[in-house]
Amino acid sequence: MTATPDLVLREAIRPGIARLTLNRPDKRNALSVALMESVLQALDAIEADSGNRILLLEGAGPSFCAGLDLAEAAETAKHHRSSELVSTLLQRLATSRLVTFALVRGSALGGGAGLMSACDFALADPGATIGYPEPRRGIVAALVMIFLRRQLAERDARKLLLTGEPITGAEAERIRLVTATAAPGDLLPLALKLAEQVLLGGPESIVRTKRLFAALWPTPIAEEFERAYRIHLEARQSAELEEGAAAFREKRPPRWAQ
Repeated sequence: MTATPDLVLREAIRPGIARLTLNRPDKRNALSVALMESVLQALDAIEADSGNRILLLEGAGPSFCAGLDLAEAAETAKHHRSSELVSTLLQRLATSRLVTFALVRGSALGGGAGLMSACDFALADPGATIGYPEPRRGIVAALVMIFLRRQLAERDARKLLLTGEPITGAEAERIRLVTATAAPGDLLPLALKLAEQVLLGGPESIVRTKRLFAALWPTPIAEEFERAYRIHLEARQSAELEEGAAAFREKRPPRWAQ
């Protein structure tokens, strides 16, 4: 019998710095229920070790993360659990005591771009493909909108979320969707350089700084997630998602009902 590979790889890079790698390269690290559960379990273990202060999030293979597993998203038996998990995962990353880095090589789409947006630092290959194609799949990018409305000028956010058109890592840096760009082989050294600078700060002062960033927004992030999750779940139960997922599988334009 062939052993099933771990869906998430966890390792210590340096003292205080842990790395999580999404390990579903044959599916471009698409967010299945099993993968998201594995990420949350790994995150629990890393946060439980008080010596860990930095989290690096990467994707195995040529892509960071292609977004939700659309085959599962269209399954009635799984769409509620999938919706619940993606909401929980994004919120956990956004509110973690760890300082989080997303290292984006290849593509970060939909929920994958959401993972990137939920992190404190986003580092990308200038040639990476980053986008939110949810409207083209019959989904509402409700959860990632929480981050984009905080991080981008509204015109840029509207263009991304209403057209679904992806942009390059270089363009994402220009509009400040990512912190910085570097060649694929230079992303890890850049992340480690920034991480070492963070580690010069006092552990409690860094955690308190993150909490204050969250607290200074007029609406608490938990309240925004509650509202966005309702919209996200409605879209996941819609006929448009069924058509969008079918069109994606069949590699054709969706035929939306008028």
